[in-house]
Amino acid sequence: MTTQLAVFISGDGNELQMIIDAIRAKYLEAEIVVVVANRSNALGLQRAQKARIPTIYHSLKAYRAAGHDRRAYDAELATLVKEYQPDWIILAGWTHLLSDAFLQHFSYRVVNLHLALPGKFPGAHAITDAFAAFDRGEIKQTGVTVHLVADERINRGTTLATQDVPIYRGDTLGILTHRVRRAGSELLVNAVRRLIQGDDER
Repeated sequence: MTTQLAVFISGDGNELQMIIDAIRAKYLEAEIVVVVANRSNALGLQRAQKARIPTIYHSLKAYRAAGHDRRAYDAELATLVKEYQPDWIILAGWTHLLSDAFLQHFSYRVVNLHLALPGKFPGAHAITDAFAAFDRGEIKQTGVTVHLVADERINRGTTLATQDVPIYRGDTLGILTHRVRRAGSELLVNAVRRLIQGDDER
């Protein structure tokens, strides 16, 4: 049976496109059953629509404006996603922390790509923070991590894969960003492949 994926995005969907391409190339024996975005202008939504993948736009800002709290947002998101019966939730550039109101419905099934090494530079500005640390002479490289999401703490959970990414003296932030994101996309695809193969072995 083909593994069912739900991919969560907030931006351009580069990682999403890598997953789509890997599925088309038969590298991943999977199907993306839904793409979820928390921003209406996320380019990744257009990528999903072009690939004829169902999409969900779920706005936290609109939810809060209506007087609902974050846990209510997450609980409603879980209800929407469960209809697609995904085997794995893939956070591929998703910018919101998910609370237990969501995670309890997909225990040990939520996979996150963090654009730094384990325990380093938490949050959405990991590449910028790493570049600044390099300028200060504190580090010589950064990296990327794929991990399971265990709870509401940021970038915490069992590490599935890591990859070092060098930083060179002539790098700009833009050059480093491209290198890190490319490494992250490749690591994510390979980690998902291993998860799928592990499922098949059981």
